Amino acid sequence: MPEDQVKAQPFEITIPQKALDDLHQRLVQTSFPDEIVGSGWSYGSNLGYIKELVRYWRTEFDWRRREEWLNSFAHFRTTIDGIGIHFLHERGKGPMPMPLVLTNGWPSSFVELLKIVPQLADPALYGGDPADAFDVIVPSLPGFGFSDRPAEPGMTTDRMASIWSKLMSEVLNYSRFGAHGTDLGGGVTSALGRFYSQQVIGIHLDFPSLILEVPDLSEKEQAYMAGFGRWFGEEGGYAHVQQTRPQTLAYGLTDSPVGLAAWIVEKFRAWTDCGGEVEQRFSKDELLTNISLYWFTQTINSSMRLYYENAHAPRMSLRPGERVEVPAAVALWGHRENPLQSPSQEFAERAYNVQRWIKMPRGGHFPAMEEPELLVEDIRAFFRPLRKQIIKESGSSELIA
Repeated sequence: MPEDQVKAQPFEITIPQKALDDLHQRLVQTSFPDEIVGSGWSYGSNLGYIKELVRYWRTEFDWRRREEWLNSFAHFRTTIDGIGIHFLHERGKGPMPMPLVLTNGWPSSFVELLKIVPQLADPALYGGDPADAFDVIVPSLPGFGFSDRPAEPGMTTDRMASIWSKLMSEVLNYSRFGAHGTDLGGGVTSALGRFYSQQVIGIHLDFPSLILEVPDLSEKEQAYMAGFGRWFGEEGGYAHVQQTRPQTLAYGLTDSPVGLAAWIVEKFRAWTDCGGEVEQRFSKDELLTNISLYWFTQTINSSMRLYYENAHAPRMSLRPGERVEVPAAVALWGHRENPLQSPSQEFAERAYNVQRWIKMPRGGHFPAMEEPELLVEDIRAFFRPLRKQIIKESGSSELIA
């Protein structure tokens, strides 16, 4: 039996039929709000679209079929620091697969990353070089999906990085590994590079997520921060609520599947390169798989709490002169409405040892779902020289696999 299966148990997703029946009944009995005529999405999730999505959810969406697809991946559960952690572990097919941990953000889940898992693990199957193969690990953040919901305060992205470090080294026995993350997952990935540099080969991010304590910002950096402030004033209401009173919001979202869907879908539309049409990027089945996962696991409250925990933790920003020294790549996606996607390279290099800086021609907040091929190729390109460097330094592939 493989070593990781001794320390972690295989896991299968099986949602009880009574949970599906309960969801159907709630959808049937939905009370929809009114709407300003012709307002579109300007007040929030559009009534016409949400009604159509709910109709599809109730009459056409097949959870069992999606569940079968999810179970085609290798799932496990383990316990680290008293917290049950769900993760996928797909072995690479190549001469020397490199371990790579992928971490999603909010309001997504491990489902966001599934399009890129087989491409990273088996590049030859997709026309790539087997030498680029990765052992791919996709954990569910504590409070997300099938991982445990923390019952005590303090589960920040920094603490999650500590758990990932133990998952990779103590459960899966990898001495060195790479990491990729988006959004809050980028915060976990940055913390891995910051605090566990002896283990982490390199980090791949969708934007620089660490906060800098520097008073002498350049004009470009000041413009970036001002643009972010304007964007946050328009788009950041969700974050302010989740940082301050997530429990109050959670009553409605935990009791109403339609409320949950509206809260999540609005972000999938607003934060992606979809031209205002969310289904230009995501099918209803893709959207509802993620939403249903939140519903069945009852994790919207625990996922939102991560905002509160980060906001109320001791400052996690970098100190003056401090930098994450492990090699870093930043892939900026083409959704220009969000200034997070357009920081200056100068700003990033204050916080990270940037070795690769790419502005993608398209894509947005969920690149693994929106542009999986572009993301996969960028991850491969970034880690290719690091993989060779580790072999040269160690004289063996045993260090990383």
